[in-house]
Amino acid sequence: MTTQITRRSLGVAAAAALAIGLAQSPAQATETLKLIAIDGYPDRAMWVKEFSGFFIPRVNEELAKTGNYKIEWQEAYGGTIVKPRGVLEGIKLGLGDIGIVTTIFHNSKLPSQGISAVTPFVAPDARIVAKAVDEIAREFDQMNAEFDRENQVYLATGVVLDTYQMFSKKPINSLKDLEGLKIAGAGYNLRYLEGIEGAAGVRGGLPNFYNMLQTGVVDAAMLWPESAKTFKIAEVAPYMLKADLGAVNSKTVTVNKEIWAKLPDEVKDVLRKVAIEYRDHVASVAMDRATASLQAYIDGGGTVVEMSQDERVAWANAMPNIALDWAENLDKAGAPGSAMLTAYMDKLKAAGQTPIRDWAAELSN
Repeated sequence: MTTQITRRSLGVAAAAALAIGLAQSPAQATETLKLIAIDGYPDRAMWVKEFSGFFIPRVNEELAKTGNYKIEWQEAYGGTIVKPRGVLEGIKLGLGDIGIVTTIFHNSKLPSQGISAVTPFVAPDARIVAKAVDEIAREFDQMNAEFDRENQVYLATGVVLDTYQMFSKKPINSLKDLEGLKIAGAGYNLRYLEGIEGAAGVRGGLPNFYNMLQTGVVDAAMLWPESAKTFKIAEVAPYMLKADLGAVNSKTVTVNKEIWAKLPDEVKDVLRKVAIEYRDHVASVAMDRATASLQAYIDGGGTVVEMSQDERVAWANAMPNIALDWAENLDKAGAPGSAMLTAYMDKLKAAGQTPIRDWAAELSN
């Protein structure tokens, strides 16, 4: 018996074969990875809010383009796993996989991260400072090496404040009014007080500044308007001296080194890319909120006094050259401190910033 083969029967056979093939070779499944994101600050802190609301969604969005991987995030902020000063150690020990290290708490372990903090009165623009510091980290290996020693991989440095200002319980109208005051700070910025007679720096953290001011532990605190608004500083420090001390990098996104080694290259690439986006996004948010936050401080009962340019010059010149000290200490440790400082100042000037004091100019003296 002869079987007649038609075009229709060939089509049916081909479709059946394809169906069998698909059944035998299932589509590649999306691999789910689990990451714990940590910060000791609460989620109302701007950079934490933006990490949760911008960084994580952007990573998810980028990974969804191929569908090869997705991340199941566990977010732990506000002391759930670590306190504000504990993020560096927490990621080092694997208590968190990825997080935002507040670098100003770790000057001895992360000295090169202090580059913008030791150069006050130069750049009150978070966007310019964030980009310049992160470029330094990519042009010099020092920042990466410091985090490597802490068992983590550097992704990007962020700037969350437009510029430090002075918030006080009593009016401050001049540099002389700072004499004899106890002033809260969080790291290198305490050195801004050197050269002011009788002024004493008191180390503290942002969540503690309200209580420190309220209880009289300090007379004033160096903060920025957005944080003053968020933490209701006008209630306990109703006077702000607008000195424009400068924007400072203080947040760095890192990943535990063992976790990083296990991540697929595609996921690593996405994390690197989005970290830079987060860097620029947070800096832009800081600048966008600066004016509104200042107005909110005033609406909350605060009074703003603008420091004269002459007083700002006098303050900058009264300080020891803390940038020179910083650079020379790194140089002595075999790190390129002087080269980093020169490159950083050049970047700021190239971006249109005019320093009241050129901290790198004294390197050759």
